[in-house]
Amino acid sequence: MTSEELENRLIDFAVSCIKATKHSDQSFASQHLCSQLIRSATSVALNYSEAIAAQSARDYIHKMQICLKELRESKTNLRIQKGANLLKQIEKLDKLIDESNQLILIFSKSISTSKKKNKLKN
Repeated sequence: MTSEELENRLIDFAVSCIKATKHSDQSFASQHLCSQLIRSATSVALNYSEAIAAQSARDYIHKMQICLKELRESKTNLRIQKGANLLKQIEKLDKLIDESNQLILIFSKSISTSKKKNKLKN
């Protein structure tokens, strides 16, 4: 997968999360979690575009680690909202959780590979 393809996939993930929040139950908990989901899901795409333009291997790895943290946060958020029945479109929610899992694996592997390639500690 090219960096452009991954960036597009991250943008699609962020857009899908934004759209999913439009189908919330409008409770305080839902509004709070939806707001946080939008921040974390969009942060991944934005930080990845920064990682692509990193000034060094360390800078790249650092930005990729931020992306990974934001992906994990997004996944946990989605799982909480699913468990509490805050978002209504369960099929889309399951797809977003699956996509976040796949992206987490991609970022984990990329970080690991970059560290080995640049002989940096885990």
